Amino acid sequence: MKLDVVILAAGKGTRMKSFLPKVLQPLAKRPLLSHILETSLSLNAHKVAIVFGHGGDQVQSQIKKEFSDAPIAWVEQQQQLGTGHAVSQALPVLDDDARALILYGDVPLTSIATLVGFQDSVPKDQLGVLTIEMAVPTGYGRIIRGECGQVVRIVEEKDASVAEKAVTEVNTGIMVAPAARLKEWLPRLSSNNAQGEYYLTDIVKLANEGGVAVQAVLVDDPMEVEGVNDKRQLAKLERLLQAKHANHLMAMGATLADPARVDVRGQVEVGSDCFIDVNVVFEGRVVLGNNVEIGPNCLIKDSVIGNNTTIKANSMLDNARLADHCDVGPFARLRPGAELASAARVGNFVEVKNTYLGAHSKANHLAYLGDCEIGTEVNVGAGTITCNYDGVNKHKTRIGDGAFIGSNSSLVAPLEIGAGATIGAGSTITRKAEADALTVTRAKQTTIEGWRRPTKK
Repeated sequence: MKLDVVILAAGKGTRMKSFLPKVLQPLAKRPLLSHILETSLSLNAHKVAIVFGHGGDQVQSQIKKEFSDAPIAWVEQQQQLGTGHAVSQALPVLDDDARALILYGDVPLTSIATLVGFQDSVPKDQLGVLTIEMAVPTGYGRIIRGECGQVVRIVEEKDASVAEKAVTEVNTGIMVAPAARLKEWLPRLSSNNAQGEYYLTDIVKLANEGGVAVQAVLVDDPMEVEGVNDKRQLAKLERLLQAKHANHLMAMGATLADPARVDVRGQVEVGSDCFIDVNVVFEGRVVLGNNVEIGPNCLIKDSVIGNNTTIKANSMLDNARLADHCDVGPFARLRPGAELASAARVGNFVEVKNTYLGAHSKANHLAYLGDCEIGTEVNVGAGTITCNYDGVNKHKTRIGDGAFIGSNSSLVAPLEIGAGATIGAGSTITRKAEADALTVTRAKQTTIEGWRRPTKK
């Protein structure tokens, strides 16, 4: 039986005190709605109907950027008249032969495993309700069971009697039911209640009246069904999610200096014996090889880091690729297109962009390397910059194997520096520097024939 998912995402989120719609509030730097939508798609949903309302244009624009190819049906709820009314707006896009799973855009942490187990526990022709036990159930709808333990109705707190308020099993709002049954029940809902709204929970009573069994399935982890209504709850879920990510990293073998001070805002794969210091932030997709060490206060985004590589404190990597045995930082910045070959070294206050740095080459401090191809065993001195931009176009600098670039040199691209060439400190190089020769331009560019580089004593 195919699955259609309905995600209710129409709420304004007044308590957020924000111009941003509630379902777009960031959790691990992604919209709340993105988290539950990704989970829905992982269930192999035939279709996902998102019921939107406040900030609808903004919600659609943001989600379409991230899920451009997803089978999403957008359904507008012009008036917010309760959860039953919201789901009823999606009825026209649900297939009669589908099973409908009802989720919420502000309940982002429900896991795939929980939703799969929930569906498996409820026969396909019945109504299922995901519930939870709460010691203090204030504000939640109570699950009322019959003599045989079957669910007979759900009572919202404002409509509950004193005895009903004492019930500790509460409704999470997550339901599963045949779509055809929803099309039968929802038009029969009434708004004759304390809120003056159409409660989705009233379909439990209608199901019982129609002879359809209602199964309640308890969820194990309360975190999975926590909703977000204000910034404090948002911050709470952020820490809960980050604790989950930290536990996952440690389960894969990583050592965390402090699990409470590592943030994962994407996906991280780690090899054996990795060490991650405090205040490290991972964004996008990051892959760490074996024996990688990440120092404190680093930001690593969409990067691949090879075995036995060290990233020292306060470094930033964005779309970088590092081979084995590299050494980066402290205070280094690797921008998109930075690629370091084996045992390359990028030191403090060095910025690298769209550049290949060859094996055993090094730029130890205070340099900018942009749009470069740098060979093996090259030394780039402090204060060196590649002048790669003429105000309109970017140009390439190519540096051959074994070259030595003296301190405070300006390399004006397009430019080629030959293998084994030496650039004297303080030079501005605008023409090709010959291989195995000293080129210096402190006054006038001169190539000294027959010059030999000093050797170690």
